[in-house]
Amino acid sequence: QVQPVESGGGLVQAGGSLRLSCAASGRTFSGYAMGWFRQAPGKEREFVAAISWSGSDSSYADSVKGRFTIFRVNAKSTVFLQMNSLKPEDTAVYYCAAERLPYSGSYFTSPNEYGYWGQGTQVTVSS
Repeated sequence: QVQPVESGGGLVQAGGSLRLSCAASGRTFSGYAMGWFRQAPGKEREFVAAISWSGSDSSYADSVKGRFTIFRVNAKSTVFLQMNSLKPEDTAVYYCAAERLPYSGSYFTSPNEYGYWGQGTQVTVSS
């Protein structure tokens, strides 16, 4: 199993950028698909982005497509979420999730499919 740990959150003005990191300790990172989710106060946790364990395939929520980029460096057991052109509606706690998959090009977009979660990192975008 792996244990994801997020970092990189903070306060940023609208239009700014942040890069979130998720370091996964434990067993072989390269066999795990990774996902980013977020949860705003009073709302359900929602999908943001996911990436296959090979890094060859990824998916994004429509609300972040073209602004956010997910990528991973397996040699460092780390997945990143580059967030550009941030909007106040991006304000939320961002969570990193991991799940082992046998296929290199697969990933999940539902939070229910991930078994390993980080503690979350707060992102606040001011208008």
